[in-house]
Amino acid sequence: MDMFAAELPTTEQLETEQHNEERGASLVFLALVLAMVLMTTSLAIGLTVRVMDRARAQAAADAAALAGVMEGRAAADRLAGANGATLVVFESSENAVRVVVSVDGWKAEARAERSLLLPD
Repeated sequence: MDMFAAELPTTEQLETEQHNEERGASLVFLALVLAMVLMTTSLAIGLTVRVMDRARAQAAADAAALAGVMEGRAAADRLAGANGATLVVFESSENAVRVVVSVDGWKAEARAERSLLLPD
């Protein structure tokens, strides 16, 4: 009987073994959660940069259209450049302008009209 009792693990040894297995599982779970957090953060940063680039392109297009309707193509090109954009399209009619600018691969379009102010 004593020979069989010596071969069986004690309760303390079983508890230590179970604790080590749980610790390993917790470590794997923590690594997976950390990887998911890093991927989500990187995705959020990437989307934020894209949204900001798009907004910057639209602001440059708006500024270029307003400058273009008041002073012509040269002013539109100058203001687009000052906003980090390249003027791609400039179409002008008698009282209106349509511009397309490009910023970091994003294109944005804007239109502006010159209105006539009538005296009171």
